[in-house]
Amino acid sequence: MGEYTDLRERMVEMQIARRGVVDSAVLEAMRTVPRHRFVPEKHQAYAYADEPLPIGEGQTISQPYIVAYMTEAMGLAASDRVLEIGTGSGYQAAILAEIVDSVFTIEIVKPLAERAESTLAELGYANVFVRHGDGYRGWPEHAPFDAIIVTAAPDHVPQPLVDQLAVGGRLVIPVGIAMQELLVVHRAKDGIVTDTTLPVRFVPMTGEAQKTGRDK
Repeated sequence: MGEYTDLRERMVEMQIARRGVVDSAVLEAMRTVPRHRFVPEKHQAYAYADEPLPIGEGQTISQPYIVAYMTEAMGLAASDRVLEIGTGSGYQAAILAEIVDSVFTIEIVKPLAERAESTLAELGYANVFVRHGDGYRGWPEHAPFDAIIVTAAPDHVPQPLVDQLAVGGRLVIPVGIAMQELLVVHRAKDGIVTDTTLPVRFVPMTGEAQKTGRDK
């Protein structure tokens, strides 16, 4: 375990802090969560490299820098309730769980949802609640959320997710098809403010997001 601890420390120093992530809670979470537990055994040797890795079902775990960047962009507080769309491996949910009060995460691919829920439970993340389903319409019974993160790319910002943001909350979401941009949607008292941050590449958001996009 000491080897993995050293690798995480190096990951945070070389890949994340040096590239401008400064939130101490985010950096500590990245040092703490065992990323190797969220990837298939055959890829564990590369778990702390700055690259996405396959996790099965045609999906990937994002590179550590992007996980840290998106987490910092949400501007989280310890008392926050966060919604994640696209559980994937469960790694991003674990990072969030180290920082906030509770994490509600939805995964459309059932085997991934089941595997992530099992891994998170094994690691003791009792404040993460996993649901199998289409995340386009969010999780309204637990709204409003202080922050929402989407880890798959639709071609538009889903309005139901904006509607479930608390005042002062932020939605961090990649948007686009061939070319994607990471957007930060802030719900202010007097309306919605959207900032474009950096180019990214995520798997497409499936389910209702694709149908709704075609219908536009």
